[in-house]
Amino acid sequence: MNAMDIHAILEHLPHRYPMLLVDRVLELVPGERILALKNVSINEPFFPGHYPHHPVMPGVLVIEAMAQAAALLSFKSMGEKSDAKSVYYFVGIDAARFKRPVVPGDQMMLEVSVKATRRGIWKFSAQAKVEGQVAAEAELMCTERTLP
Repeated sequence: MNAMDIHAILEHLPHRYPMLLVDRVLELVPGERILALKNVSINEPFFPGHYPHHPVMPGVLVIEAMAQAAALLSFKSMGEKSDAKSVYYFVGIDAARFKRPVVPGDQMMLEVSVKATRRGIWKFSAQAKVEGQVAAEAELMCTERTLP
């Protein structure tokens, strides 16, 4: 199982602050699954404007965190790293459900499994959990594209 610290994550993903939403990879089995984490801090740049009196992590960013974990899984599975010549895009988000809010102080566990890969399109099953409870889940489809 491949763990990754923040330095290895930065080598594999093009995202940087404030859009990098994966802090550590705890487990990674290439071609199968990843378990990553995001420590949610009150210092996140979206909290001052997203329900300032009751801060909640925006659902789209929870989905984005799951997608970044999926990108790490696919890059490690292919033995590649992100570079300036390519991007990793969503091509679909299905069955997205939000079960509980993610708030400052939470440690969000990102569990993503490969469901299928065909012609450069990866399909994943993803869950974000807090304290063992599902906060969000979705089926994600992503692909890598070469930039001109």
